[in-house]
Amino acid sequence: MHASKNKNTGRAEPFYRLSVPKRKTSSEIINEARSVLQTVRTRRPFTPTENQRKLFGSGSSRAPQNRPPSVFSLHASSFDLPESRPVSGVRLSPLDHKPRLVTSAKDEGSSIFLPKPPTNAAEVRKVSSARARLFRRTCQQNFTSAKMVPPVQNEEKLDSGEPAMVNSLCGSNNNCLAEQRSYTPVTDETRQLICDKVISRSEREDVLKEKAGKSLFQLGEGSVLCKCVNTDGRFADEEQQFPCDQMKKPGTSSTCMRSTGWKRRVTEDETRINELKQEEIFWHIKIQPILHELDKEDNIENLCLACTKLYQVLNEGNMLGKRFKRRNVLLKTLYKLVDIDSDLLCLKVAKIILAMKVDGRNLLSACKLALKLCRNEKNDYIIQNDRLSDCLLEVLRTGDLQKNDEALLYCMGAIKFMSGNAVLLNEMVSKGAVEILLQLMKQINNIKENDTHFSNLGHLLVQLTATLRNLADLPPARRQLACSGAVAELCVALEQRTNDKDVCTYIVRILSKLSSYDDFCAALADCSRCYVLFLALLNKYQKQQDLVIRIIFILGNLTEKNNQAREQFFKEKGSLNTLMSLFQTYHELDLNAQKWYHEREREGKKHPKHPSEAEDVLIKLIRVLANLSIHPSVGAALAAAHRIVELLVTVLEYKSVDDCEELVINAATTINNLSYYKVKNSAVQDRKLHIAELLLKLLMSNNMDGIVEAVRVFGNLSQYHEICDFIIQKKIYKFMIALLDAKNQDVCFSACGVLLNLTVEKNKGALLMEEGGVGKLVDCLRDFGPSDWELACLICKTLWNYSENALSAASCFGEDTNMLLLLLTSLLDEELALDYSLDRDLRDCQKLYWETEFKPVAEKLLDRIQSQHSSLPTVTITPL
Repeated sequence: MHASKNKNTGRAEPFYRLSVPKRKTSSEIINEARSVLQTVRTRRPFTPTENQRKLFGSGSSRAPQNRPPSVFSLHASSFDLPESRPVSGVRLSPLDHKPRLVTSAKDEGSSIFLPKPPTNAAEVRKVSSARARLFRRTCQQNFTSAKMVPPVQNEEKLDSGEPAMVNSLCGSNNNCLAEQRSYTPVTDETRQLICDKVISRSEREDVLKEKAGKSLFQLGEGSVLCKCVNTDGRFADEEQQFPCDQMKKPGTSSTCMRSTGWKRRVTEDETRINELKQEEIFWHIKIQPILHELDKEDNIENLCLACTKLYQVLNEGNMLGKRFKRRNVLLKTLYKLVDIDSDLLCLKVAKIILAMKVDGRNLLSACKLALKLCRNEKNDYIIQNDRLSDCLLEVLRTGDLQKNDEALLYCMGAIKFMSGNAVLLNEMVSKGAVEILLQLMKQINNIKENDTHFSNLGHLLVQLTATLRNLADLPPARRQLACSGAVAELCVALEQRTNDKDVCTYIVRILSKLSSYDDFCAALADCSRCYVLFLALLNKYQKQQDLVIRIIFILGNLTEKNNQAREQFFKEKGSLNTLMSLFQTYHELDLNAQKWYHEREREGKKHPKHPSEAEDVLIKLIRVLANLSIHPSVGAALAAAHRIVELLVTVLEYKSVDDCEELVINAATTINNLSYYKVKNSAVQDRKLHIAELLLKLLMSNNMDGIVEAVRVFGNLSQYHEICDFIIQKKIYKFMIALLDAKNQDVCFSACGVLLNLTVEKNKGALLMEEGGVGKLVDCLRDFGPSDWELACLICKTLWNYSENALSAASCFGEDTNMLLLLLTSLLDEELALDYSLDRDLRDCQKLYWETEFKPVAEKLLDRIQSQHSSLPTVTITPL
């Protein structure tokens, strides 16, 4: 609202509430529109909580046969008891050498002797002793020398009790090894055979006496501990990890032993040997007694205590997730406990199994067990105490997405169930759940549609996005989502999974919730692809109310405060057509619902107070239109869009404020915004009289918010002569004067705007004398002037227009003349008028508006009154 500068002292021009006679810049229009145009706020769509915890909710678009089962039986047999050895991840290449079997006596001399089963136990001992000496002698020779050394030089005599045939066997084998060494130079990359020296009977007895009860290995007569070592220093067989002694005889020189690589391998081997010994000791002393207790105990409480102790012991020994020798024995014991009907015991078992980092079928069964436990809300307390979320989050963080997709699905499902509990939800956020889930989503997004895992990963994504939606309720999680690139990943998932309604619904729910906050809304507005995605979803799922209403709500949030978002969305291809199509679709659905409600009323049933689904969509949709109309060029285009205005008018025609208050008021607000633009072919201007008749119905209602909106529209429409005549004809001006007593600044402001435009019309200014209009305007100036300079300026403009043709101040203002002089004189005194107790920025803003808007108009009005009645007594100024 701007005061017109009166340069003609002879006859002043009247003030209009809205004056747009010349083309203004965009910034000027926006600044002016702030006091006239309004954005619309609304409630976030309500999402009912599922009565039961299910992997896929009752509203899922997935058919039961096309999704993983939510209910299943789980027993010890669900696990693989003899768990396979650790997978190295490297496939071994086949050997070039193909052994040849001896087929005749002719080949016996040139072929390797095949082992033959001994005839009796005595021969077993003799052969074992001979093989021990063979491997011992081999270990002591120089592996790096390419020169062949005669086997006799290093050969040791066998015990006299051993037959010569075994010696012959050893010699033959030594010849074979020596022959290989002579033709194949040994390097650091060659696999080498390392074995322990034979431990004599006396040495073994001393060791057994010395370490009675603590020995790790029971060495039988003539037993040999041997181990084949790879080039990288690891044992070739990790299942049978027996220590090997890396000793050599004094005085024996070896080039390989002096090499750096050899020393490193020897050091690593010795370290590994020590670790194995410590593991064995730890197993026998700490773990084995607990496993015996788990095997024999029948009391569930004692079993639970034993499992708790077992977890603590494994954690203490740093054996959780570690591949050790008797790992299978431990897991086998735990798997058997799954058959016991106790949720607490199964919880403790599942926690240990997951912490052991099992794989394959065992991981799947463990995650199913966790899901089964988390499905029951009664277990939330014990789950919280045992911190199962730690193990489940670790599975999500380290799991192989393609290899264990089904296991991760059930793991994610368990996390989703846990997120329904506020305490567990906070716990997961504090443990980095947001970061873990976003990283998992990123991995899923990297799987393209032509990949065989793409479809199955959609089930996992449903659980993940459902969990993120729950996490979004917490402020710490919202902050992480806003600054961690969540918008980009959610938009990528939305684009890739457009055909998956469940995924789209959950992602839209996340964005619906987060877009209510300014920081996330700004981040979403910066993602240019989101508008295209939203339009595509609206066109694809036009009749899916739960999806449509949330997308519309998001668009309303984006366009509420961001002028760039308004323009960008409006410029997207087909945006306006999509909105009109949705408007038409849900308008028809609402009409059908209205008929059904009327039938229920005839049956004596009450009309529901809350908006119907169709009404709720229309409320959010009209809000988007209202927010878009704030932008100058977009608002002008919408004002000329006859179909849009026609639909808005239709809402006012068939809906009363009692039927659906928010819908009717939003429609009136949008019409008010569009009526602000004086454009060619304006649809509002073409229907202004019909709109005025509809607003009269709203004006006569008992709803104050509806009355205020109707008055605001009349404030814009009253710039047209036809509407002014309509206001006088229908006695609406009396209603406007009555509203000045409302003691509400917004109501007084709107009513005063209509009266301002009426006073411009000839012979209509006298209407203010009716119903005590002048006195009420002076009262509003006194009550609201010092705190609302915009309203004070509007009142002065109205009084200026009203007194334009007055012969004297007394005839014009009557008994209110002295009060008006007093008020104007006081309000024009800067020290009295401005409140210096306010904040500096607010005081500066008020001072600027007081100087530029109020002061020029008030001074003119004061001069007019004083010039017409110079004989009036001097007025003493007192503070207001």
